[in-house]
Amino acid sequence: MEYTIQKLASLAGVSTRTLRYYDEIGILKPARINSSGYRIYGQEEVNRLQQILFYRELGVGLDSIKEIVTAPTFDGATALREHREKLLEKREQLDLLIINVDKTIALTEGRITMSNKEKFEGFKKKMVEDNEKKYGKEIRDKYGKESVEASNAKVMNMTEEQYQEVTALAEQIHTTLAEAFKTGDPAGELAQKAADLHKQWLTYYWKDYSKEAHAGLAQMYVDDERFTAYYDKEQPGNAVFLRDAIHIYTGQKN
Repeated sequence: MEYTIQKLASLAGVSTRTLRYYDEIGILKPARINSSGYRIYGQEEVNRLQQILFYRELGVGLDSIKEIVTAPTFDGATALREHREKLLEKREQLDLLIINVDKTIALTEGRITMSNKEKFEGFKKKMVEDNEKKYGKEIRDKYGKESVEASNAKVMNMTEEQYQEVTALAEQIHTTLAEAFKTGDPAGELAQKAADLHKQWLTYYWKDYSKEAHAGLAQMYVDDERFTAYYDKEQPGNAVFLRDAIHIYTGQKN
């Protein structure tokens, strides 16, 4: 069966503008253009659009989706199985949050008691899953599955106090790094304070701390554009500056 752009947009619940944009960036080309100049889509394009929308639902960016679905090794059946696993994980997270909200409602109504650990269970799980979605493969390749699983377990076992402490530390790192960057000296007192705060922050997530691993993570902040974009969001060059400060702090400076 074939579809015009209007019919496919209606079928998929997206706009014709979206489909035109997908055509422009080369992620979803029509099967053909008819004699009247209209885009015509076939079953293959319908299947690809479904895959694209699955990936979008899972929070994957269009550049990454294009790289995945246009790769010669792309296997639609395998991708669907992976989508299913991710969606089940997402459902588990949502179910946990719903249970958390229900318990909190019951708590405010005086029907149950609820530990502080229970109150933060859903949020900690979301933190772990968001990190897995963004950086899971890279950190597993670099540090190994066992280390990553131990780190995730440590997050899930955080107390409310620890959760608040690590959140405050993250903000303190951000503020101190911004002030240190102004000095231009990664070996300076402020920069080394930022590096020390970063170490303290890591100890909330890592089972064991090592200077080598700390330096390696700092290098990843520069090598991986996603980390770089996070640290350079407000001040370009922050990622490199933090990397240099940490390498000096850990004694791993080249």
